[in-house]
Amino acid sequence: MLESVLPAFGLTDEYKKVETFGSGLINHTWKVTAKGSEYILQRINEIVFNDPETIAFNINLVAEYLKTHHPEYRFIAPFATADGSTMYYSREAGFFRLFPFVKGSFSKDVVQTPGQALEAALQFGRFTKLLCKLDIHQLKITIPAFHDLTLRYSQFLTALKNGNQQRVQESKELISKLVAHADIVEEYNRIKTNPDFKLRVTHHDTKISNVLFDAQEKGLCVIDLDTVMPGYFISDVGDMMRTYLSPVSEEEQDFSKIEVRVDFYQAIVRGYFNEMNDELTETEKHSFFYAGKFMIYMQAIRFLTDYLNDDVYYDAKYERHNFMRAGNQLTLLEKLLEKETVLTAYPLV
Repeated sequence: MLESVLPAFGLTDEYKKVETFGSGLINHTWKVTAKGSEYILQRINEIVFNDPETIAFNINLVAEYLKTHHPEYRFIAPFATADGSTMYYSREAGFFRLFPFVKGSFSKDVVQTPGQALEAALQFGRFTKLLCKLDIHQLKITIPAFHDLTLRYSQFLTALKNGNQQRVQESKELISKLVAHADIVEEYNRIKTNPDFKLRVTHHDTKISNVLFDAQEKGLCVIDLDTVMPGYFISDVGDMMRTYLSPVSEEEQDFSKIEVRVDFYQAIVRGYFNEMNDELTETEKHSFFYAGKFMIYMQAIRFLTDYLNDDVYYDAKYERHNFMRAGNQLTLLEKLLEKETVLTAYPLV
């Protein structure tokens, strides 16, 4: 398959090595060694991204803006094919793109220290800040309503009525607890109509693996821009809280291991505000803690919605997998709320 793809990017010589790379769950990624250099090749998942050309458009738009206005920023731009396109389409294999591999860099799958959380938050904040004057109306939507909590809650309620009723009955306690937190949805509805909340260029997928680090564990830049779209800052900050605060992930079945680490929260605050302090409105700053509630709650109801709909979206590797994931995220939400007083006392400047 790749024998027909690599030549489109000028790699016509016999390549030395192709190996599966990274831990991403959406796109298929390879590391390619050819002509004495290293590259990252990706095949776009067309089930998740049904119009890959919109991804290429957004990345090219961001690349040109940064090149013109912030040439000092290390942006990992894709290579172009002979016809000038940064996305190659093969009828047999789908859509592909090729990036340079940054020597000496690495990414992490798990946040291990507050310092790493700080560096990641700084990088995501810097990315949004540098693009603050880019006209967001030029960006295309790669996943419609991706972080629309209003829609996700509506889908949840629909699943209660039309989903697998045996699973609905089994999930009564979890459902009741999630419905009890519907005020999080109400707050989001208010945010959408509040002019003090600005739509900005937002990454939308701020897990630690989407940051490149150098050998000294300093952040270099953000990567994986497939979900870059207009959005609210709560998406990026909330996803960092969801994936950085607890020492275990959404896959952990032992809920006693779930906790909210205060020093990691403080690291996110310091890193993000290092870049975004002057960009956020006072109203937005007052909703910083809410960002964590927003994202964790949304992920909990998405997991449970999928479970009630017989696991049609998220890959379920065992019976009640998505039910477990939903319970995991609800536990994380409860742990976050338990520490609200302590966490919100930390200064946001």
